[in-house]
Amino acid sequence: MEPLTSKLLDTIDLQILDILQRQANISNAELGRRVNLSPPATHARIKRLETEGFIIRQVAILDQQKLGFDLLCYIFISTDIHQAEQLEILENNLETMSEVLECQCLTGEYDYLLKVANKNRRELQEFIRKLNKLGISRIQTSLALREIKHTTVLPILSS
Repeated sequence: MEPLTSKLLDTIDLQILDILQRQANISNAELGRRVNLSPPATHARIKRLETEGFIIRQVAILDQQKLGFDLLCYIFISTDIHQAEQLEILENNLETMSEVLECQCLTGEYDYLLKVANKNRRELQEFIRKLNKLGISRIQTSLALREIKHTTVLPILSS
């Protein structure tokens, strides 16, 4: 079975997406040059890719340590909540916590995995206190010692 994207995106679309995910601030002229399109045609493709939801947003990726966020933590949490309405409230609370960079709902031993940035241990302790107020039954925290790889690039041109 072919991936859904192969029916919706042509080779040029995939090239545009690949370049933009690596260098979002590239000019339409330069991007068009790289994919052999005029700047207006390139702009039209980007707008279509945005409208169709292939491009969600473009952001600047900041240096966490230069900004004083010394602790990157992965926090596994479990909850005893089983009612959909209460789970939605929990997830909305997790979503609004500024320390949470990512939140994944999991299968297996834990219910959620949080990627959390804190400036120091005191901030981490306060964050865990906030979690405890949400009906969390179990928390396991792991501190990242050093980053081996960090990317937001999807391998869309790899097969």
